[in-house]
Amino acid sequence: MTTPFFLQPLERVIGARTARPLAKMGLLTVEDLLRHYPRRLQDRGRFTQLADLPVGDLVTVLARVEDAQLRTMHSRRGVILNATITDGTHQLRLTFFAKHEGALMGHRKRLRVGTVGLFTGTVTEYRGERQLAHPDFEMLADIDDEAAAIEKRMQPMPIYPASAAVPTWRISGAVDTVLRILQPADVPDVVPAAVRVREGLLGAHAALVGLHDPSSEENYGHARRTLQFEEAFVLQSVLVRRREEARAQRTRPRAATGDGILAAFDRRLPFTLTEGQLAVGREIAADLAGETPMQRLLQGEVGSGKTLVALRAMLQVVESGGQAALLAPTEVLAHQHHRSISAMLGPLAMPGMLGGAEEATHVELLTSSLPAKRRAAVLEGVTSGDAGIVVGTHALLSEHVRFADLGLVVVDEQHRFGVEQRDVLRTRGESTAHSLVMTATPIPRTVAMTVFGDLEVSTLWEVPPGRPDVETFIIDPARAAWVRRMWERCAEEVAGGGRVYVVCPRIDAKDPAEEAAGVASVIQTAAQLRSEPVLAGIAIGELHGRMSMDAKDQAMADFVRGDVPVLVATTVIEVGVDVPEATVMVILEADRFGLSQMHQLRGRIGRGTRPGVCFALSDRLDGVAARRVDAFATSRDGFVLAETDLELRREGDVLGAAQSGITSSLATLRVLADRDIIAGARQHAEELLRRDPALTGVPDLADAIDRIESTGAGDFLDRA
Repeated sequence: MTTPFFLQPLERVIGARTARPLAKMGLLTVEDLLRHYPRRLQDRGRFTQLADLPVGDLVTVLARVEDAQLRTMHSRRGVILNATITDGTHQLRLTFFAKHEGALMGHRKRLRVGTVGLFTGTVTEYRGERQLAHPDFEMLADIDDEAAAIEKRMQPMPIYPASAAVPTWRISGAVDTVLRILQPADVPDVVPAAVRVREGLLGAHAALVGLHDPSSEENYGHARRTLQFEEAFVLQSVLVRRREEARAQRTRPRAATGDGILAAFDRRLPFTLTEGQLAVGREIAADLAGETPMQRLLQGEVGSGKTLVALRAMLQVVESGGQAALLAPTEVLAHQHHRSISAMLGPLAMPGMLGGAEEATHVELLTSSLPAKRRAAVLEGVTSGDAGIVVGTHALLSEHVRFADLGLVVVDEQHRFGVEQRDVLRTRGESTAHSLVMTATPIPRTVAMTVFGDLEVSTLWEVPPGRPDVETFIIDPARAAWVRRMWERCAEEVAGGGRVYVVCPRIDAKDPAEEAAGVASVIQTAAQLRSEPVLAGIAIGELHGRMSMDAKDQAMADFVRGDVPVLVATTVIEVGVDVPEATVMVILEADRFGLSQMHQLRGRIGRGTRPGVCFALSDRLDGVAARRVDAFATSRDGFVLAETDLELRREGDVLGAAQSGITSSLATLRVLADRDIIAGARQHAEELLRRDPALTGVPDLADAIDRIESTGAGDFLDRA
């Protein structure tokens, strides 16, 4: 069978020499190249603002040559060509070095004063002046065909994501070659014709031409919106089809009896459930009682009681005669869940023991670090069905783990696990288990619809009453008096019975230069705090991923008891760790952390009766990092911070390129800015799949979905 032109290797179409450097950028086929969309559109009559170029960035600028001088160097052998380009107001230096004059004469002739060109290179600084050293460049006067040159000057110019080895005009040249050959029939049409008409979209071929070779800014905008809709439509079709396939499955209903372990647990609770917890609990209970396997996402604010809601769901399954598994991403979190669930259940987790309740069930912990004898005992309880609730890490996914009757899989911090990993457990029994995935990072509605469109979504908005306040302060580490007062406050909290977390971005400095520069790391920071005068006599502990599980458990136990009231840690304590006495969170080099991640860290304090205080140390005064830290200090609303976080960064992978080895990131969409496009695409996808479940009328869409599913690109939902 002949390979369609769109899927042909680039080297067959543009030649191996031109294709080779593009392959290093992951552009292997005609489709790869044509889906490598321009980053922006450059008006040929408008120069790039040179004053806005950050040092260290790889840039492509349009500017006019103001000066060019070739001279012999005095300090060392060789020659140097210095050129100055301008946007009319500001200048930027171009610097080229060579061993002899002849090597730079070609550059000197092309860089004529008054000519306009595109220049690509990394912005550096030399003696206080910004420059591009050995930039690649193309002068607009280099186009041989005068008529073509005039036509090009009248059109806006796409600027592509490029590399130092492959500048934007080389990509543009390859695209031009392909577009000259490309026919409308070569481009798959994934959107039905009727939908294109209703949405006012271009045809698929016209959209690609309009994006890569636009006749005007309006043409470029129309093409871009068409490709945004196409991308959203394919993504939503994948998710809607998954959801419909899941709804077609059947499982064993797990209804509560009303007089078993769930009812006994509710009677034990020393507090009243919030309205939100009750409402979400009813949604989940109804799902569990049905014959369709539940696939639900439970999200909520820090401290909103997600674990409690999940535990009640697990108890409903146990009460109906089944088993429940809680899958956690780390051993620290698995141990935390096992301890907290056992404590909440009390006598209900002590079957056959003195003081144990009649309805009690075993709550077991299964991790890879368990001693062999203990592991064998746990596995026996899982296989026999004696273990009603099993908490574990990836060890639960082992083929040696066999449940007697697994009815519910709860996945904590779902973004750490792939869909395929979750299904290992869900589909291992005689019937498909119900699934509840939890996230402690609040997710804006459009993101939930985009990334978790195959799941029903439940949200816990309210935090239980009585939670103390947490104040947040930004500390400039250069202000020694502020830093000293911060450590004094930590000592005061410890004296009053509190606990202090100190979070570092690294376990250890990577090299001597980092250590000399004072890069915050657990090992160096702990050593420094042990010599801090205001903390004299206070035990300082450490917790990080390189420690053994026993050492981690000991560190947490010492911290909980107060024997070691200051814990220097990595983000291993980010989620789930619950120490009511913890009242202070110190985040060193806060600008290195994501906004939602900092919000989770702050959620580790103020979980008892005493108010908390969070210190975020950052010396970034401007840029995205500073905006992140400022937003963190001014809001405690996780949903507001989640939206701000998305506005400040690209969304990253949605269908999981990191796990599948193919490109599946959002190429044109921003899930917040383009929420209306995504919502519209979702509606059309639902209507289409309801009318034509097999997609027989849209074979190109069926092929696109099959490619995504068959390559595994949909098996990892990454919203870190």
